[in-house]
Amino acid sequence: MNTTQPQLRTVNVMRYVTPLREGGSLPAIAEANDEFLYVLKFRGAGQGVKALIAELIGGEIARALGFRIPEIVFANLDTAFGRTEPDEEIQDLLKASTGLNLAVHYLSGAITYDAVITKLDSRLSSAIVWFDCLITNVDRTPRNTNMLMWHKELWLIDHGAALYFHHSWHNWEEQAKRPFALIKDHVLLPWASELEEVDKDFKAILTDELIRNITNLIPDEWLIDESSDETAQQRREVYYQFLITRLAASQTFVTAAQHARASLI
Repeated sequence: MNTTQPQLRTVNVMRYVTPLREGGSLPAIAEANDEFLYVLKFRGAGQGVKALIAELIGGEIARALGFRIPEIVFANLDTAFGRTEPDEEIQDLLKASTGLNLAVHYLSGAITYDAVITKLDSRLSSAIVWFDCLITNVDRTPRNTNMLMWHKELWLIDHGAALYFHHSWHNWEEQAKRPFALIKDHVLLPWASELEEVDKDFKAILTDELIRNITNLIPDEWLIDESSDETAQQRREVYYQFLITRLAASQTFVTAAQHARASLI
């Protein structure tokens, strides 16, 4: 498992290829100056930079825990980008997203994970359930698994709906200690029989230093909110404190997940 300090590359978006019309975020496939294709997540969409922060933190925690995650990069969008885009909705999105965005490597040819077709073992199922409890990820349901099969291996994607405490923000400490009630809808919960073992192993990996290194990746410009007097560093500190508080209280969400699983089997 990867416990080294995370580092993200920065690319410049060169070509808008096609939109991915999923939900309200309207991500797109785009080509960058390194000639790779990426799924581009826009700061001007839906939940704005908070979705990008959740994507960044969730993805890098997952990578540290040994899950397969497409490479995450910062993606610069120039002011001139999209001027020739004929779709007004997309053009408005591009204009609102000038500056630093987030992108993940595009897994060409990947197919959506289907629990009916591909069975995961109890260890991996438990690991993913535990991880989603930690980051309060609401988006791993049978209807929308946000997992892909690529070259016969499982990849986790789309963590922008996680860390939903930051949409209310002020009661973050209380939320950090709560069980994750929506785990009852998790696609892998029926097979997650090793949560106690995973809890012990993963808490040993997610040290305070590692969590600090991951939250330090959040750009200052994503953390400045005109509605608040808090500095970028003060807001970054809340993400760090939320995660280490939640890790310390992990037995709460593990027990809740076990109870939810018992009601299913």
